[in-house]
Amino acid sequence: MDGVPGDTDVPSRLGVVQCGEGDAGRSDTGSGGWDQRGADAGCHEGEHGLQVVGFAWRNRHTDPGAIEREFRGPNGRAWLMHWLPARAHDNGLFVVFSNGVGRDDDEVRTGNAMVLDSYGRILAETWVAADQMVLADLDLDLGLIPLSTGRRWLAGRRPELYDILVRRFGTERDPRTARFATDPVDI
Repeated sequence: MDGVPGDTDVPSRLGVVQCGEGDAGRSDTGSGGWDQRGADAGCHEGEHGLQVVGFAWRNRHTDPGAIEREFRGPNGRAWLMHWLPARAHDNGLFVVFSNGVGRDDDEVRTGNAMVLDSYGRILAETWVAADQMVLADLDLDLGLIPLSTGRRWLAGRRPELYDILVRRFGTERDPRTARFATDPVDI
């Protein structure tokens, strides 16, 4: 296509978000698309911390219902539902979200892999406490992307207002440091 990394011969865009990729979904193409700089997608521990999730993870074989409730609750799927469908909808693209399952350093990854269409509707998902792949048929001929609300909004964007979002200030941090920072961030 036009030589932009990630471009394919498919005449559509696809957002891929993987937990731990600080710049997951970042648009460097000037398309005005999705920019999630340093957000560490899907790895939020929720307001209740990891103690409950960690306990449920250790007991997942004896109490599978407890870990499913945690993975679907405010520390897992419910948190994703605050922002992931909006990213797909606002940018008018299909989104594939992947995340590890289980212990990762001091955290428990809650999985919740899913595929969403350009309106933020879930096409396929899983919340099981095991490795599992989700598959979805993406019918690119339905006209969902060109007519999606997000795609039409992108046509009306005003890039001159974005300068402050892409300017370096010298206070940037790597994604992991930003994720676990305890000091306030001046803006």
